[in-house]
Amino acid sequence: MVLTPMGLRFQGQLYPCTIGKTGTSARKKEGDGATPVGVHRIVGMLYRPDRIARPAEWAKPIGPPDLWSDDSHDDDYNMMVRAPYPHSHERLRRADPLYDLVILTDWNWPYAVKGRGSAIFIHQFRRPGYPTEGCIALSRKHLHAIAPRIRFWTRLIVA
Repeated sequence: MVLTPMGLRFQGQLYPCTIGKTGTSARKKEGDGATPVGVHRIVGMLYRPDRIARPAEWAKPIGPPDLWSDDSHDDDYNMMVRAPYPHSHERLRRADPLYDLVILTDWNWPYAVKGRGSAIFIHQFRRPGYPTEGCIALSRKHLHAIAPRIRFWTRLIVA
């Protein structure tokens, strides 16, 4: 997968996508709203089993207590954690469909550098052109078309 100014290129097709509200950055920091430049690997896939079928054999279900730590002062920073969790986090099981299917990259993982920025996901966008907080977002149709064809360790290149 290659992120280009025109979209996400995967297996010869170009998919329109959105990126972080501040564009791309070679110096990603927590909360800067940027999508980090570099070669990232796909290291996981999460899905809502109450909303969609398992998109790939290696995808893991998102349950009600599943969260993602974005607290750079906590030992579990940039890791999936479970409620109750007293530190800053993002809820993975959302009321909206943005995280019905989440593809995880290895950005700042598995050994997170504090303040370098938490997870970069590939997920569904709110609407065309609406930026993310640093993730890469696709239409539901395109995300669901790509997911079954992605393999563990597929490369994501953000130039």
